[in-house]
Amino acid sequence: MISKKRFLPLLCLFLFQLSLLAAPEDYYSPLSLTPSKDGKILFIEEVTKKMIVTLDLKSQKVTKKYKLPAEPHGITLSRDGRTLYAACGYAKGELHIIDAKNLKVKKVIEVGHSPIAPVESLDGKKIYLCNRFLNSVCTVDLKSKKVTSRVPVTREPIAMVLTLDGKFLYVANHLPAGAANVDHMTSVIDIIDTKTNKICKSIALPNGAIDLRGMCLSHDGKFVYVPSILARFLVPTTQIERGWINTHAMNIINVKEQANSYTVLLDDVDMGAANPWGITCTDDGKYICVAHSATNEMSLIDRDALHKKLSTRPKNQAGGDNMDEKEMYETQADNPVNDLSFLTGIRSRVHLPGIGPRGVAAINNTIYLSQYFSDDLATVKINKLKEYQVGRIPLGPTKEMDSVRKGEMFFNDASLCFQQWQACSTCHPDVRTDAVNWDLLNDGIGNPKSTKSLLYAHFTPPAMISGIRANANIAVRAGIQYIQFSVVDEVKASAIDDFLMSLKHIPSPHLVNGELSKQAKRGKVVYDKAKCNLCHSGEYYTNNGMYNVGTGDLMEKDRKFNVPTLVELWRTAPYLYDGRAETLEDAFTTYNKNDQHGKTSKLTQSELDDLIKYIQSL
Repeated sequence: MISKKRFLPLLCLFLFQLSLLAAPEDYYSPLSLTPSKDGKILFIEEVTKKMIVTLDLKSQKVTKKYKLPAEPHGITLSRDGRTLYAACGYAKGELHIIDAKNLKVKKVIEVGHSPIAPVESLDGKKIYLCNRFLNSVCTVDLKSKKVTSRVPVTREPIAMVLTLDGKFLYVANHLPAGAANVDHMTSVIDIIDTKTNKICKSIALPNGAIDLRGMCLSHDGKFVYVPSILARFLVPTTQIERGWINTHAMNIINVKEQANSYTVLLDDVDMGAANPWGITCTDDGKYICVAHSATNEMSLIDRDALHKKLSTRPKNQAGGDNMDEKEMYETQADNPVNDLSFLTGIRSRVHLPGIGPRGVAAINNTIYLSQYFSDDLATVKINKLKEYQVGRIPLGPTKEMDSVRKGEMFFNDASLCFQQWQACSTCHPDVRTDAVNWDLLNDGIGNPKSTKSLLYAHFTPPAMISGIRANANIAVRAGIQYIQFSVVDEVKASAIDDFLMSLKHIPSPHLVNGELSKQAKRGKVVYDKAKCNLCHSGEYYTNNGMYNVGTGDLMEKDRKFNVPTLVELWRTAPYLYDGRAETLEDAFTTYNKNDQHGKTSKLTQSELDDLIKYIQSL
């Protein structure tokens, strides 16, 4: 028993150490950037502070602040420069209409779950918003202050641009839809006709194009530029050199043709340019600027030289009706989509002074980049392609990172990987799934499996779908060694553990005011009736067991698989160990005919719908 004399000093020491721990609000985490109309002010969203601030570019000081009730997910300025629009929140998604001069709120409009990337209509009467986890784009009428329409899109819309004539919205979908046990899968660009409020075309990107984050329109309105990861998922992960597992690209959409004309690689032969995020063009149209969030650099690309060089190459066939042409194009090594030296001589890789560049904005010949983990901005003043000056603007006093923040930084850091080809977040965007099957070496070759969400992985051992790792701590270190082909730094690995253990799930878009709907409550009864609760039980809806539930195929026919958590299952399609089930209904019907994976074969369609609604609400 500790005496009172010893207890008080120990208590004081504990409280002192506790005071040194940083809360998320202690960090700025700048993301989206929007310049004022006169170019003198930069509006910045600070994610973890839940704030929008104005930065006076002459004095390089923050002058005004606006506090949001939740994390912001995109800002845009009205065409007249008077109003700032900010999207924020998840379950209670809101559009904040803010006076740009004094950062005072004018109106707050509820717009649905997970709003992101606001865009103003050409006439200034409407705001378009992506509802990421509703898989839709909504229109907010600024006169009535109401959502007037929703357009369903492919999957997780995350960025948009409006054409110069205002007729079309180009929507970047973060992840591919459909089953994963296929040879061709990709994210798509949906084009919405703003007059009819319907998708008029969907543009498929090259095979493996995933994790879209940003897009921009060229100054002349002729092209939309969209960065992406190119997952080379058709080969086993036996090596990493020359982008064997992942490369990184910029897709070039021809607005007139409404087609992805070209895709060019942003990496070099011996050095990856991992996780491209924000993108913009300079005001004069001379340069394209791409932020590489995992390698702390910016690609500065000569736009005229790029298009001149592309004019001598064959166009993409991805998305065409002739699969043979598509496959032929994508396997030709000298085409831009596979040419790691294509940008040589027309691109500079600009190394930045901070960590985690994401948002990008251009004012005249200066580029501003939000550096998410160093809580500051990078500046790149461009003279010529190879002549530029790099600077840094702090956003205020910073606090030393705690282990959780460091772990998040390392999780998104490609320098942990040999030749910077990928970070943990490359295959686990937002720490979840990339919706792709990978043939990892931990259980042999020729048996690809779906990328598993890492949410609650440390609390639901074993790790990996096959249970090949006893726990997530081991899996983190094995991933660094065998997927990133690097030596494990125990300090960094431990910090990644701390970060992963700190994660919380996002409230499901299927909840009603934070509660189960009537249908989901009926589904809970069906859940017990179908015996789902025998394996999917407890706080995380898993008993952590290993079972053969009849879903194995070919080499995996008699294999036992780990019972995954059902928390956030609404977000992590496709389903089953190899992603063969595009939907939960497929998993319960087409791929469960013998009732080994829950007693579902005799459920009525109504019961099945109720069951799915319940699981989607977890």
